[in-house]
Amino acid sequence: KAPILITEEMLRAMRNGSVIIDLAAATGGNTPATKNNETIIYNGVTIIGNSALPSTMPSDASKLYGKNVLNFLQLITTKEGQLNLNWEDDLVKGSCISHDGAVIHERVKDL
Repeated sequence: KAPILITEEMLRAMRNGSVIIDLAAATGGNTPATKNNETIIYNGVTIIGNSALPSTMPSDASKLYGKNVLNFLQLITTKEGQLNLNWEDDLVKGSCISHDGAVIHERVKDL
């Protein structure tokens, strides 16, 4: 089962017109509202539940993935390349499993 990375509370806090493309839809999705192979609107947020989306655009999938990784790395590092974790950021908090030798991700901690 895919982990819930975007909670219902986070979905409710998102701006109208926001879009989530959930590539984990086939295994339950990374949001509680994701439906496999469906596009739904939840509280003004469009959730595209298509796990096979990368295979529909193979020439662009690697570029898209690389750009997403780059954006995330820029979020968690300074311009000098030093790690700089903003624990108030939902992406940082939701994607970090451990810090300073302790498990901090709530779902993993409960396993």
